[in-house]
Order: sequence, then structure tokens, then C-alpha cells
Amino acid sequence: MERALEALQAEQKIRVVHCSSIYETEPYGPVRQPDFLNMVAQVETFFPPLPFLRKLQEIETALSRAREVHWGPRTIDLDLLVFGQKVTCSEALSLPHPEIARRAFVLKPLVEIAPHLVVPGLHRSVMDLWQNLNGGEDVQLWRTNNGGGKFGLFEN
Repeated sequence: MERALEALQAEQKIRVVHCSSIYETEPYGPVRQPDFLNMVAQVETFFPPLPFLRKLQEIETALSRAREVHWGPRTIDLDLLVFGQKVTCSEALSLPHPEIARRAFVLKPLVEIAPHLVVPGLHRSVMDLWQNLNGGEDVQLWRTNNGGGKFGLFEN
């Protein structure tokens, strides 16, 4: 995660603004694998949405992401959740992320950094989505973002 954040920050057209704490969850999907670590980051970018998604995929590849099994084990998974107030649905990109309202491992860290963000197209705040989600109790704090370390994440 730190290397992904550093890669984002190294881009001239991207600035990491804020990062959540890191949360541990059981893996999503049918493939047996170790627990996942999840976090969200708020960034500012001059990239339009699709080129920004491609940049995220380049970073995944640089960090040895292999897309071998759908919902299978992976070293890193960078998702574009929201992009301003854009709402779009195409084969290449859907905004907001189509599963954002159903995934506790996304909403819990997002509540931490942007509880009042109204998700475009859903017209509900992140906090409202979180409070009305069933099954969010499996999202466990793994490491608090306490302001230490380069991005505030990796100090014990």
C-alpha cells in the first residue's frame, strides 16, 4: 500500500490528499485466500477518469499485480470509487464504483475520511450508506492512521 501511495504521489498530475487507516477483512468472493487489507485515499488529479483508471492499473502492474483468477489472490487492487460528481457506466469504467454501497471494506475507511461525501447517482452520504449496511461488523481496524510516517500509515 505504501508503494502504491508513493507511486501515485510521484506522478506530476496526482496529489495524495488524505488516507484512511488500514482495515482487515475476510476476502470477498468465492476463492479461499488470506484476509485482505483495505484502505482508501483521497487524491487530486488533472487526469480525466479513464486515463486515471489506466494509471492505477499501471501502478498495479508495476507492483506485480497478476489478474489470473477473478476475485482471486492479488498483491494490490486499486479501485476508482468516485470521481467528483461524475456518473458513467461503460465496459471500461463505471462511476461511482457499482459495488460501493454494498462493500463494508470500502465504506468503513471511506467514512473515516469523507463521511459527508454524497455518492453521485446514489444521492446518499457515505455515512448513511455505512449506517444502513448489513454485515459491516467484519471490518476490523488493522493500523490507525495517526499522522506518523510519510502518509500517516506505516508507523507502529
